[in-house]
Amino acid sequence: MGKTAPDIDVLLVGGGHNGLVCAAYLARAGLKVTVLERRGVVGGAAVTEQFHPGFRNSVASYTVSLLQPKVIEDLDLHRHGLRIVLRKRNNFLPLPVESGGGYLLTGGGRTAEEVAKFSPRDAAALPAYEARLDAIADVLRALALQPPPNVTDGGWWKALPELLRGARLGRRLHALDETLRQELLDLFTISAAEYLDRWFESAPLKALFGFDGIVGNYASPYAPGSAYVLLHHVFGEVNGVKGAWGHAIGGMGAITQAMARSAAEAGVEIRVDAGVRQVLVEGGRAVGVATAAGEVLRARAVVANVNPRLLYQRLLPADAVPPATAERMANWRCGSGTFRMNVALSRLPDFSVLPGPGEHLTAGIILAPSLDYMDRAWRDAREHGWSREPIVEMLIPSTLDDSLAPPGAHVASLFCQHVAPQLPGGRSWDDHRDEVADLMIATVDRHAPGFAASVLGRQALSPLDLEREFGLVGGDIFHGALSLNQLFSARPMLGQADYRGAIPGLYLCGAGTHPGGGVTGAPGHNAAQVLIADLG
Repeated sequence: MGKTAPDIDVLLVGGGHNGLVCAAYLARAGLKVTVLERRGVVGGAAVTEQFHPGFRNSVASYTVSLLQPKVIEDLDLHRHGLRIVLRKRNNFLPLPVESGGGYLLTGGGRTAEEVAKFSPRDAAALPAYEARLDAIADVLRALALQPPPNVTDGGWWKALPELLRGARLGRRLHALDETLRQELLDLFTISAAEYLDRWFESAPLKALFGFDGIVGNYASPYAPGSAYVLLHHVFGEVNGVKGAWGHAIGGMGAITQAMARSAAEAGVEIRVDAGVRQVLVEGGRAVGVATAAGEVLRARAVVANVNPRLLYQRLLPADAVPPATAERMANWRCGSGTFRMNVALSRLPDFSVLPGPGEHLTAGIILAPSLDYMDRAWRDAREHGWSREPIVEMLIPSTLDDSLAPPGAHVASLFCQHVAPQLPGGRSWDDHRDEVADLMIATVDRHAPGFAASVLGRQALSPLDLEREFGLVGGDIFHGALSLNQLFSARPMLGQADYRGAIPGLYLCGAGTHPGGGVTGAPGHNAAQVLIADLG
């Protein structure tokens, strides 16, 4: 039944940051691209919205570090309005007053002297620790902007390029000395706690570093493989400073709005309020989409910027999904144990261990005094549904950006662990959201008395809310756990690591592909290169 060729080259499902990056690269290569976004604004989880009258904040994602400098440069994001400022201090870890108090404050050139308060030995070990991780991170940074070797059974003509790519990777890894190669293996397999125990003795320092091992990772810091997630959070670079953390003026939405402007300038059509009901498959090939409004759109290729499980279990006809893919998705581990809050404040918090204003209030404020505390939080959440003594990281972006709150007032982001992605006993998060939000506020109040009284309004997002609002299945901020069996050539599965999906014409470009989650732009960049090669 002869059909005319579609006038769209690429239909991109999901206008999150990776989708916008992918679209911009494709359009710059001369392809005609349409982005379809279910919500009324593009950006996915990286958006800035008003959550209380006069107060705006980054709703879900909340800090800048992993965004690839190449993506910023290639898409000319600074010209399109992006401005990122560095935190004045990196992290602030207040210790409970009831157990003696004190605090650890890092960054600003004073980390070593701060650490020395707890352990001169640890302070002396810091340079070697940082050099070791930097050397490994440099290798992995280089691997982030290229597809990993794809395990294929498609014959020698398909296998040969992958073998060559694997050989190049092998040479890069072989360039590491023997100690670093062993270290890299250890980081992929052992726990964050075991790794940190090798280097340090003081509980506060291990807690501060160990927190990175459980961010978005529903696991104990004693869980095998959690050391890799620790490494994932040192990949970053802000304004040329490796390992730094920053804030986008205007919130995380400023990043995606700059991306959208760059994409539109290149010719991308961006449609909001355009949710996709189904990916259309004809003759075993993805040929377009049907929208929730009943519109049918056709294209040479369909690119999914969604969690792989959402794509294969909800957007594709069941009979179009190969059995191996269906089985993999049934076992695709999602759920980052995250409860997210945005809070409007009448004033800055006042911490008992470091009263008054100061640079510590611009830092990531970590309320989790030890690895054992984090372990208990995870075990409690597994049994109860949420930890009664939760882990909370608080950022106060209004200390760096006065556009987010009225004069004299402030906004706080609370990133909270651990909560169960699905509550035990058949309970619904809709029935317990406010109870858990109260607990998170009370947790901050114990360290900064008067915090609860300063709250003017709040927005609480349970794992269920994160899934409903942003498509984060199980509330998973990474679109799938960063465990060894879900990384590199196995992300999302063996045979699909090159951003080509389970059927011809279907591609993936989201955080469920290599190199994983965070606001990086890397999956979008990499998928675009594959599409350009395929579509010409």
